[in-house]
Amino acid sequence: MLRGLDIRDMLIIDRLALELQPGLNVLTGETGAGKSILLDALGFVLGWRGRAELVRAGAEQGEVTAVFELKPGHPVHEVLAETGIEAEDGELILRRVNTADGR
Repeated sequence: MLRGLDIRDMLIIDRLALELQPGLNVLTGETGAGKSILLDALGFVLGWRGRAELVRAGAEQGEVTAVFELKPGHPVHEVLAETGIEAEDGELILRRVNTADGR
């Protein structure tokens, strides 16, 4: 389960720390408020292709960190083991950086 999302210098976001709680979390806002940017940031940290235009204007790089809660027996343990990563139950933290040149 996604527990938190930290976004720095991505699109129009300077810095945002979003903490999510168990159960239903709802994001609302007017058109252009940035709801879709949160989804783009989550997709980026999960492996979507990085692009130079994701980095906020004037910044050298953008960064997204996602914190997931892992319960015992979660299927991601198998995926991580296949790549040689040992993960304990508890937290999985993914961080990804995108530079202004798109790398």
